[in-house]
Amino acid sequence: MAKFGIGQSVRRVEDPRLLTGGGRYTDDTKLAQPAARAYVLRSPHAHADIRKIDTTAAKKAPGVLLVLTGDDVKKAGFGDLPCLVPVTNRDGTPRAETSRPMLAQGRVRHVGDPVALVVAETLEQAKDAAELIEVDYAPRGHTVGTYESAQPGAPLVHDHIKGNVAFDWEMGDRARTEAAFAKASRVVKLQIVNNRLVVNSMEPRGAICEYDPKDDRSTLWVSSQGVSVIRPVVADMILKIGQPKLRVRTGDVGGGFGMKIFVHPEYPMVVWASRELKRTVKWIPDRQEAFQSDVQGRDHVSIAEMALDKDCKFLGLRVTTYAALGAYLSHFGAFIPTMAGTGMLAGLYQTPAIYVNVKGVMTNTVPTDAYRGAGRPEAAYLLERFVDHIARETGLTPDEIRKRNLVKPNQIPWTTALGDVYDSGDFDNVMLKGMEKADWKGFPARRAASLAKGKWRGMGMSTYVEKCSGGAPESAIAKFNDDDTITVYVGVQTNGQGHETAFTQIMSARLGVDAERIRIVQGDSDFTPEGMTGGSRSIPVAGAAVLGVSDKIIAKGKQVAATAMEASAGDIEYADGTFKIVGTDRQMSLFDVAKAAKDPKNVPAGEKPGLDDDFTRTPQAATFPNGCHICELEVDPDTGTIEILNYSIMDDFGTALNPLLLQGQVHGGVGQGVGQALTEKTVYDDESGQLMSGSFMDYALPRADIVPHVHFDMHNSLCKTNPLGVKGAGEAGAIGAPPAVVNAIVDAIHPHTGVKHVDMPVTAASLWAVIDAHRARKAA
Repeated sequence: MAKFGIGQSVRRVEDPRLLTGGGRYTDDTKLAQPAARAYVLRSPHAHADIRKIDTTAAKKAPGVLLVLTGDDVKKAGFGDLPCLVPVTNRDGTPRAETSRPMLAQGRVRHVGDPVALVVAETLEQAKDAAELIEVDYAPRGHTVGTYESAQPGAPLVHDHIKGNVAFDWEMGDRARTEAAFAKASRVVKLQIVNNRLVVNSMEPRGAICEYDPKDDRSTLWVSSQGVSVIRPVVADMILKIGQPKLRVRTGDVGGGFGMKIFVHPEYPMVVWASRELKRTVKWIPDRQEAFQSDVQGRDHVSIAEMALDKDCKFLGLRVTTYAALGAYLSHFGAFIPTMAGTGMLAGLYQTPAIYVNVKGVMTNTVPTDAYRGAGRPEAAYLLERFVDHIARETGLTPDEIRKRNLVKPNQIPWTTALGDVYDSGDFDNVMLKGMEKADWKGFPARRAASLAKGKWRGMGMSTYVEKCSGGAPESAIAKFNDDDTITVYVGVQTNGQGHETAFTQIMSARLGVDAERIRIVQGDSDFTPEGMTGGSRSIPVAGAAVLGVSDKIIAKGKQVAATAMEASAGDIEYADGTFKIVGTDRQMSLFDVAKAAKDPKNVPAGEKPGLDDDFTRTPQAATFPNGCHICELEVDPDTGTIEILNYSIMDDFGTALNPLLLQGQVHGGVGQGVGQALTEKTVYDDESGQLMSGSFMDYALPRADIVPHVHFDMHNSLCKTNPLGVKGAGEAGAIGAPPAVVNAIVDAIHPHTGVKHVDMPVTAASLWAVIDAHRARKAA
């Protein structure tokens, strides 16, 4: 690959390696010695006391090396898995804490809760031994419903958390919102459910730990979204061995989607077992185990109310959300339904007053945490499904209700009622161009044609805005090699996005060197800086760090080149990988200057020899990508079957670094959003607390035949809060898709049934039941 610049649609440089089987995922890690295999015995109960655990027979089983339980965790004095985010209740008190040991101590709180770890020479031996462990359980009352768990009389998941409400949090101006409702001409109300999802990354989680007795040091290989998140939690907070004793490494990652940011219980277990045995230990789950143990996403029940004036302008929005947290507070679990997404309930609208109350509810289920979008899809679905409902209640079209309330271009920068500042955007035109792309005006004729064939056609719209790319700093470290290449170390971790391509593209464009000369290194705590992939921040933050270190290389290189060529630094210009004395033909290549910089005589006083450098980018503000999704579909009223016929997107991502990569990210997100809208739902049985959707026999991921071709385009406004002008793009498709699809379904069925709302997932069976119920009422 030659030099290429920002804005070019360049194919991913990592693809040939991955497509030809060269990828190395956690299970593929080459080890210095054969690994012992670990297996986790898990709770079959949703909620139970552990009276006794007898591991005697298991310890004597063939091949068994080690059996550990919660009692061993307690004796070792290890810490719990932490929730890292503080949340302040409405009354000023802090949120509740939940004790989450890596192996259960005295009580299990969800099906799949880890009870014992068995390590044996082979996985089969470990599984056989686990069956010999005798656990005496005393079942307790359980609760799995999101809203129901917060009602009086529900069994307590943790005895000290009253009413199962771990926090009662608020955002916005309550008094101003109440005043808006008091003067409203009309109030519209709707209850909205955001279904719980299993992440189901293509590569399951996994962990391998190698032990080096020479320096009493462990190396943990784990499928992650950033090793610097994993290391301090495992080494300092849980095992208390100190970070110098633990190296964390990540190879290729087959999908993360937020779930692989966090420390799950198995990671410290594997390190602990490896250090006990002084040998390599490997844990790789099967898919059923992943269903029971991976953090899950979404799971909200919300009651939304909108105050309107006589012209259907939004005066005030009031929302109460019950957010299921699962049996324990995960790392960012308290952050997702509060600070992460709530601000986006302002949407792209001029709503002057907003008040939101979020109740974090403990349930006897797998914990919840970030899943692609992490709070933003929940907010967008609530708002955009509600806005469509308001349009129907007031007799306006979906586009008209939005036009009346959208923030206008001349109002940018816009400060929302929840305090966010939109630095850029052209929301009206993004929507109008999206409507043109979808041929909105031609829809009535297409609807009539479908009806003539016995099909109900609907068209649904959603606008969205996402707050992303803020948070912690990201760094880039550049090192020049003897073979005239540059190695760039970054703290973010690719899990399918194409980081190697994107970061190479930024540096190649700035330095003017061939892409083949740039190597991106991620996922090794011994070499890579702190960082994390999440929140669509890799390019706006880490990419800006790559740009920053490139600029530092050029600046220092000019001084070195000036000394080496006996010229003034002010007379040196840089372009296309070459330092040149202005007005002459005297020049030096970047790599020649890098070699010259190794001589201290050529380096400015007080600076280290060499052109190696680093740069840390601290985000000054978030970015606010936004867009308009329009879905057109047909419903077969005899079967409830849904077919998406056309899907159009108009997005604003600021600078499009690589439109090809960007489009792929959006298309993938749409696929996940369509899955949530039409097929996916995590189901726990109310009576038993059992996970009823614990395999692909019961949990329906979207198939290729339901994920539409996406007609994608952009109407970009440059972001003003980072030097690249980019806005985060990795989660946008999953944010805009669910409301667009459900709005289209309601648009299809409402003229024939009068039904104004359906909850996700809208499966063929559930939709047929809605249609059949209407027919039964009509017949009666």
